Amino acid sequence: MVKLSRRFLAILRNAFLILYALFALFPLFWMLLISFKHDRDVYTTTFVFSPTVENYTTLITDGVYVHFFLNNLIVSGGAVLLSVVVGVPAAYAFARFKFKGQESLAFTLLSFRFAPEILVILPLYLIYQQLGLYNTHFGLIWVLQLITLPLIVWVLRGYFEEISPEIEHAARMDGYPWWHVFLKILMPLIKPGLVASALLSFIFAWNNFTFPLLLGSQDVMTTTVGTLRYISSETVQYGQMAAAATVATIPQIVLAMLIQKHLVRGLSMGAVKG
Repeated sequence: MVKLSRRFLAILRNAFLILYALFALFPLFWMLLISFKHDRDVYTTTFVFSPTVENYTTLITDGVYVHFFLNNLIVSGGAVLLSVVVGVPAAYAFARFKFKGQESLAFTLLSFRFAPEILVILPLYLIYQQLGLYNTHFGLIWVLQLITLPLIVWVLRGYFEEISPEIEHAARMDGYPWWHVFLKILMPLIKPGLVASALLSFIFAWNNFTFPLLLGSQDVMTTTVGTLRYISSETVQYGQMAAAATVATIPQIVLAMLIQKHLVRGLSMGAVKG
């Protein structure tokens, strides 16, 4: 009787998880469905229609959207790379060294991630105009550090805090220099957290809308902003918009699938510590 009850609960739990997964993935399925429709079929049909790849061929032959896609790769990849280069040593410093105002500085860095972007966009716009960073890839990479850097620093700080300092001391006693210990011993230990935080940072940078919209023009426009070109005062090209949004999700899905082992481990370990 107890065994049957446990089996029933397991079946009920799995059924609930399947239903929740279907509910969560349905918007993506609906977007994919619309991307194969003609605009005339968006409102007139649901699941039965004549599919077309015209929306995707238009994107491929349209050099403008390809330009937006490459801009997004450059900006998002550059922002994550810069955050990793700066954030890994910063996370190590927060975890290993004690100094005055340490927690205040760490919290200030974290607050950048949660501050509304619209609050800082006006002074940033004026500063960028003065420094010549407006409408440049480097300018967008720099401003996206407000999103990517705090995440990497705080996640990796938890990982460094979980690693015993005795490991470093033992390696130093054997005559290894500090940089060798850091690269050969510590970096492999924090690899799951680094992969997970870098992927999440890339997703946040890739999907950012406010900064590319207001700190750049068409020269550095990303896919999130470029999708607006399918909306006009006269009509909305739903099929092309859905196709553009579907294509924009491909890099995130591919990266998540390639590093899913490290992603699951990285999200389940290395809890953020204050």
